[in-house]
Amino acid sequence: MSGSGGSIDGLLSYETLVHAMAGAAGSVTAMTVFFPLDTAKSRLQVDEKRKAKTTPVILAEIVKEEGLQSLYRGWFPVISSLCCSNFVYFYTFNTLKKLMAAGPGKSGPGKDLLMGIVAGVVNVVLTTPMWVVNTRLKLQGVKFRNEDLHQTHYRGIFDAFSQIISNEGVRTLWNGTLPSLILVLNPAVQFMFYEAMKRKAGKGGRKISSAQIFLIGAIAKAVATTATYPLQTIQAILRFGQYKGDGEGGVTGSLSNIFSMFMERVKRNGVLGLYKGLEAKLLQTVLTAALMFVVYEKITAATFKVMGLSKKLKQ
Repeated sequence: MSGSGGSIDGLLSYETLVHAMAGAAGSVTAMTVFFPLDTAKSRLQVDEKRKAKTTPVILAEIVKEEGLQSLYRGWFPVISSLCCSNFVYFYTFNTLKKLMAAGPGKSGPGKDLLMGIVAGVVNVVLTTPMWVVNTRLKLQGVKFRNEDLHQTHYRGIFDAFSQIISNEGVRTLWNGTLPSLILVLNPAVQFMFYEAMKRKAGKGGRKISSAQIFLIGAIAKAVATTATYPLQTIQAILRFGQYKGDGEGGVTGSLSNIFSMFMERVKRNGVLGLYKGLEAKLLQTVLTAALMFVVYEKITAATFKVMGLSKKLKQ
């Protein structure tokens, strides 16, 4: 009996690992395809003096000023961070999902939201340093409109870590952690809607098509992104942290600092200033999330079919 239990535990651990790897692979594939949209979004969030225009116009300006390759500046550090981040998130989420399934009660939006929040917190604590570094590398060499922003000079990911620790201290690697912790609501809300819509679409054993998965993933991400975008803007500013003379680079993201940054942005640009770059962000995240879920579902289904894992778990 104990041998059978150990075998099932091993299969469940393997299944969780497959989910984590599929989630990481899906996110990397999707982000690579839509990376230029993320570039446009980052410029609009951090460079306050860059005028908000349509996404195609912003992309055309970047290409004209900095060359076509600039649309993919910082691709490797961003992809590395995304891969690690999604692996941690999917692994934690699916581990919790298995634990919840073994307990009393049925799956529901409330449980999905709770699992999403816990997975998000674990993800933020472990991967924030990577996001701080990739935000700076992504914006290195950019022609800013805002003269208060200064350039960084890093030779790569490891050099960036080394310089930040030497010049600004280890704590700087966790800049923007508080807004990031609040923003765990974004993937938590996304997964809550995604799981709920997926359960509804697959009710009665119906097969869910790739087109349905794409649509479900897009809707879930659109809702989560729109609800949390102003805080994402503050998060990007804190992570970049390169401001001349005013001390903003040392901001670690206390509630009072976050509130004052909100107020300052509203004062200078109005309430709509909090949503600067939302069009590019929605295009990028919605399409990325939708494609990620399609790749994720296909990889997990194919892997389980090849390994015969689903059949073993039912026995």
